Amino acid sequence: MGSQYLDVPVLPPDVAFGLLADFGADQNPKKVSLIAGAYRDENGLPWIFPSVKQMLRQRQAKERIAANPTSHHEYLDIAGSPVFLDIARSLIFGTELAETKNIASIQAVSGTGANHLCASFLAKHLKPKHVFIPDPTWVNHKTIWAAAGPEVVQEEYPYYNQNARSIRFGDMVSTFETTAQPNDVVILQACAHNPTGLDLTRDQWKQLADVVLKKKLFVLFDSAYQGFATGNVEDDAWPVRYFTEQLLSSQDPDQRIPGICVAQSFSKNFGLYGERVGALHLVASSDVSIQGAKSQLALIARAEYSNPPRFGVQIVETVLNDTALKKQWQQDLNTMSSRIMRMRKRLRTKLEELGTPGDWSHIEAQIGMFSYTGLSKAHVDRLKKEYHIYLMPSGRASLCGLNEGNIDYVAKCISEVVKQDH
Repeated sequence: MGSQYLDVPVLPPDVAFGLLADFGADQNPKKVSLIAGAYRDENGLPWIFPSVKQMLRQRQAKERIAANPTSHHEYLDIAGSPVFLDIARSLIFGTELAETKNIASIQAVSGTGANHLCASFLAKHLKPKHVFIPDPTWVNHKTIWAAAGPEVVQEEYPYYNQNARSIRFGDMVSTFETTAQPNDVVILQACAHNPTGLDLTRDQWKQLADVVLKKKLFVLFDSAYQGFATGNVEDDAWPVRYFTEQLLSSQDPDQRIPGICVAQSFSKNFGLYGERVGALHLVASSDVSIQGAKSQLALIARAEYSNPPRFGVQIVETVLNDTALKKQWQQDLNTMSSRIMRMRKRLRTKLEELGTPGDWSHIEAQIGMFSYTGLSKAHVDRLKKEYHIYLMPSGRASLCGLNEGNIDYVAKCISEVVKQDH
């Protein structure tokens, strides 16, 4: 019986991590990884933010934390660090909205943990019939909802037009208007859409908010790249703040949406990938149920990991509570976003100079860490096998892997595999 019980099928490995393993084993000196969603500097190395390194009198953030006589390694509260949660809430909602009593916040194990907490909570208490997930999206969205809310039917909504290299906004809105039911959940990426690199305009966000209000849908914002997309934390948070304002300003109960959740990650915008720093915020039109919601979220957290990690949030608190360090952090964000924009421009220009068939303007028009290059799976396979350049099978490229030392090589190889089809 024991062997039968354990005789479960072996699942295929995660595609991205499998490719990273292949890249690690590749001995070719020209190899290039455009796989992982982690920033790399001009030398292709992990980048520790200067704001995390640099402290008053040149002391590192880690050293400053260690030197603080109040620092220790005791448990945090189940809900997390109150100081961190105040900072996180202000960062995503802005100071004024963050002070409302209609927001419940809980520390999470990065953005993934925040998404999972939200899915578990909504599946149990909101009981939506459907969760609408963009097509395409971050692969973990589907996995999280399959695990945390298996009874909730997953529906894909159109997001990307492969041929036009644009957002299918009309089809998206039409899907919600014709298919969605009250209390259904809609997952929206706040900025720097993964994997397409295409975000809605502010006018489109406003139109979408009208549809959400009309259909009474619950919005889950996944905010993994605030400040990373444009280099400006205020601009990148605009959709979240606009939707929140619409929810809280509605005086007519019949015109209110059930609520908003924001899954917030600090992995990208602090370079704290391994520290797993995140938060989940729940916004309701009435403050009556907020304490109940927070207690239920804490119960889920208690069952999953009991208490959140402490060290990473201390880094965030230290940096954002220091005027000079916060200014440096904002410069760090601009450094990253500017370098990626520069690589986008260089890649497009080089492909055009090489006479690569097709229109490559989309590479520069997209934003954030990723680009949906338009390369086919066959192109991607050839780039890996013949040129040791690694992308996702969908053609998604993490442009952080490009630098002055490899961009000409990458452009030349892309051009060659594309030309062979023409």
